[in-house]
Amino acid sequence: MAERQEQAAPDAVMTRIGQVVMLHHAGDREEARHRFLDLWAEIGATGDPLHRCTLAHYMADTQDDPVDELAWDLRALTAAEELTDERLAEHEGALAARALYPSLHLNLAADYVKLGRAEAARAHVRQARGAVHALGDDPYGDGVRAAISRLELRLGT
Repeated sequence: MAERQEQAAPDAVMTRIGQVVMLHHAGDREEARHRFLDLWAEIGATGDPLHRCTLAHYMADTQDDPVDELAWDLRALTAAEELTDERLAEHEGALAARALYPSLHLNLAADYVKLGRAEAARAHVRQARGAVHALGDDPYGDGVRAAISRLELRLGT
């Protein structure tokens, strides 16, 4: 019984990441970046892949330099590759691991566009499109599919 309660308990790190995301969305990008860095220092480069993937995914959005944004998005993809569906299932409301890939590759494609690296952008937008089958038929999935389509048009793919 205690084990069951432990699994159902909220993930404190994910809660803290969510709080920083809200801070960022409220407009305090610099403070969000600093708090994400503090959390990253706690989690570590070899910490829980769910924590690393989530934090790096959102940390990328707080970057001013496209090179730094790309580095964080690459960290998110690397961590996602270590994730299992079982680990995601421990987090309430989590997607299957494969459902993360369309968004992760879309972000990387957008990063490469910003850096003027069209071929790398096309490669990642193709990977994003190839992974859309994992998305649900819901507002999130619709949004990711629409963003992929917009980037495909922009890149002429």
